[in-house]
Amino acid sequence: MTDDSMRPRFWERIALGEMRPAEWEALCDGCGKCCLNKLEDEDAGEIAFTNIACRLFDNDTCQCGNYAIRKQLVPECIVLSPGNIAEVAHFMPRSCAYRRLKEGRGLADWHPLVSGDPESVHRAGISVRGATVPEFAVPEEDWEDHIIDEEV
Repeated sequence: MTDDSMRPRFWERIALGEMRPAEWEALCDGCGKCCLNKLEDEDAGEIAFTNIACRLFDNDTCQCGNYAIRKQLVPECIVLSPGNIAEVAHFMPRSCAYRRLKEGRGLADWHPLVSGDPESVHRAGISVRGATVPEFAVPEEDWEDHIIDEEV
């Protein structure tokens, strides 16, 4: 077993901070919600998700168009890691595997690690595939008009 291989059902047995890099990356369900622009009410401490996607987001694949250097290209991008999950989990959608595990909720049935199918997140209606608008198409002062309900 190499250092980057995944252990069976690791998400049920291994703490986030003790996961191998491949395990950490595999937690991403591919929903694309983390790539949505958010509005923060600093007084109330609430985060509102919009349907406005980051300029690097691919609406068809629900993936970052330049994942390896996303932080260099988009300085405000939150690069989730075991070292910052506690501080930034509230910026992730409630359905996010990283947030769910941090909160002790386990993975949902539609998560690809549970279902064995990377398309299950899309079939379950969890992803934002085909439902976003690019950030350059909406002036920032109009972002409030694009707030979506993020309940999952």
